[in-house]
Amino acid sequence: MFKAVDKNKIFDSNKKFLNNLNKDYDYFCEKVSRLNIDIKALKKKISSLNLALPSWGLGTGGTRFGRFPGLGEPRNIFEKIEDCGVVNDLVGIASSVSPHFPWDNVEDYKALKDHATSYGIKFDVVNSNSFQDQINQKYSYKFGSLTNPDKSIRQQAVELNIECINKGKTLGSKGLTVWIADGGNFPGQQNFSKALSYYIESMQKIYKFLPKDWKILLEHKPYEPSFYSTVINDWGTSYICAKELGEKAMCLVDLGHHLPNTNIEMIVSRLIDLKKLGGFHFNDSKFGDDDLDTGSINPYELFLIFNEIVCAFDQKKISNMSYMIDQSHNVTDPIESLLQSSNEIISAYIKSLLVDQKKLTNLQKENDIIGANILLKQAFNTGVSALINKTRYENNNAIEPIYTYRELNYKKEKSKIRIQNKKNNPGIV
Repeated sequence: MFKAVDKNKIFDSNKKFLNNLNKDYDYFCEKVSRLNIDIKALKKKISSLNLALPSWGLGTGGTRFGRFPGLGEPRNIFEKIEDCGVVNDLVGIASSVSPHFPWDNVEDYKALKDHATSYGIKFDVVNSNSFQDQINQKYSYKFGSLTNPDKSIRQQAVELNIECINKGKTLGSKGLTVWIADGGNFPGQQNFSKALSYYIESMQKIYKFLPKDWKILLEHKPYEPSFYSTVINDWGTSYICAKELGEKAMCLVDLGHHLPNTNIEMIVSRLIDLKKLGGFHFNDSKFGDDDLDTGSINPYELFLIFNEIVCAFDQKKISNMSYMIDQSHNVTDPIESLLQSSNEIISAYIKSLLVDQKKLTNLQKENDIIGANILLKQAFNTGVSALINKTRYENNNAIEPIYTYRELNYKKEKSKIRIQNKKNNPGIV
């Protein structure tokens, strides 16, 4: 297997941080020993977590007004996988990629899978795009795709998703995520009832083509690009549709796809209890679907979400989950953002494992509000970076991934090969 990052370079970089790491780790072990927590078990949890990287997140995103490609940007899915290899070699918990079709279309999907395998990268859930028109597309999605009043357009969108399933099967994926931009910007533009009916009808056709061991993830969003009404606008609508489709249909929670001040951790709990939580798209937001770096705005919310997940795993309410980072912005090196987000996610996860769930349950029974809040805050405020960094070091990954990455001058070297198209491309991606 080919390594995107020379192990010797990681080793040399790690030597600079090793002395302080050992001191910090010893202090962490002493502190956590008071909580009667198995540190070996925590290390195993760190090593076993897998975050899927979004293929579109390896390139510079942007706003509707324009994007500003950075140095050495990947030009296709093959080069994006090379960058995924860099991220995974440094953090060790990002060994899969989630592709988006037709953005990531290639002529030979077996060759694509072989290329990914050579970097130690697998394919996670695939994503379909029926929210943009493609070159030589027969019908336009300007007024909707799976819910379009025109049956021919709906069928075109159905066939697109079936194609995604077939591509995913070749790549070794086990799932499909469907997000549609369908909705309306003006009152009277769309019949609410018929639109939802068309959606379920279209999704039922797609559902029939799912392999037995696959799942289909339904993604909701309250607004944008449709600002008056959106067909799959909230978790309740998503749940109803998933239930209508069948056991393989699950709900996906994108942390940015909620109105400000929404209690996302409670939505997570509801979907767990309803047996319809299938996965997450991790990012952060200030106003709406900003797709900011995960944990950059509200790391406590991320921690509370993981607290619900950990509790559900302990109670055997769930057995597996799809985790994907879904972020894309205009002003950072995408690799650095993904490294930082990976760190925020694993930190929130490990902190949630420090919560004494039995004690929390007793405090809740006793209505000890302050006691319960203190218990959560103590876990959240516990520094876990020494444990995470020590685990990375023992797994031959980078103690300080971003600093090691910068020492590589990776993008500068790639810029000699990846000659960019000078055309100004407006749009998000």
